[in-house]
Amino acid sequence: MRLLFAKCTAAAALAWGVVAAQAGVLPGPVVDTAWLAANLDKVQVVEVRGNVKSFTGKPEFETDAKSGKKTLSEVGGHIAGSRLIDMKTMRTERKFGELKVKYMIPEMNAFEKVVQAAGVDADKPIVLVPVGTETTDVDDALRVYWQLKVYGEDDVAVLDGGMASWLIENRPYSSDAAPAKTGTWKAKADRSARYFADSDDVAKTIAAKNATLVDARDMKQYYGLTKRDYVGAYGHLEGARLYPPELLLKTASGAGKFMSADTYRALMTAQGIDPAAPSIAYCNSGHLSSGPWFVLSEVLGNPSAKVYDGSLHQWTLENRQLVGAVPLK
Repeated sequence: MRLLFAKCTAAAALAWGVVAAQAGVLPGPVVDTAWLAANLDKVQVVEVRGNVKSFTGKPEFETDAKSGKKTLSEVGGHIAGSRLIDMKTMRTERKFGELKVKYMIPEMNAFEKVVQAAGVDADKPIVLVPVGTETTDVDDALRVYWQLKVYGEDDVAVLDGGMASWLIENRPYSSDAAPAKTGTWKAKADRSARYFADSDDVAKTIAAKNATLVDARDMKQYYGLTKRDYVGAYGHLEGARLYPPELLLKTASGAGKFMSADTYRALMTAQGIDPAAPSIAYCNSGHLSSGPWFVLSEVLGNPSAKVYDGSLHQWTLENRQLVGAVPLK
């Protein structure tokens, strides 16, 4: 029986990419609601919200008239005792020569202060909680996760299904305001060289074809049918492979949940992406790219996965070329 349990435990760890698992209390880069409920006293829960008003709101449910079944229609509230990160504070404008590039990771000292202002402490594992209903809000948490990794934090995980799963399972929540508190979290290192790619890195990759460029946008943007207003051209980076947002999560009872490592490995391969090879993920501004980066780096354990933080916003500000835009007429 002990041998069977050990084999099952090992298989479960491998399924989530054991090489990416964090040391200590966290079992890996993703934790589920049952694990978190059993370990709330061992971690600090940090809610990541684009709409901070929802932190003190109340969840809304709809009831089916025939079956009486309740479904979550609006996330509100938070896990009691959690801290709040306002996503708007996580990204900033940075200068590159004469150019001002928006939505970038703050420099180390500035990022440290923002995390402390959210009340996050040092030397205690962090569980990031997204809203959990849409890929974009899960990517908010994954973006914060990436930034923490850039500045040396490894004791961090993401709650699978986010606050949506917590509420769907009828777990207790609070609508109290987060108490004012300055945390003690400190950046441990600047690991930009490992996790961060700039425009020159991307240009060299295009020329040398020594890494896979992973486009994390939707298919219409990839082919240049549409674009964001802060991106100056249509199309995609030369040689880029598409890994769109709809391949990041599966939907379970209204919450977006991660899939198995084997599923991601197969999906990456189907998209022409070698999950074990060097890669640089990009999107419009460095937001959606956090999704495939997380899968490659943290779930699949690829140590050579990076994010092009400036993404197509910076690329086109620098008057660099895109390819692959189809004729619109």
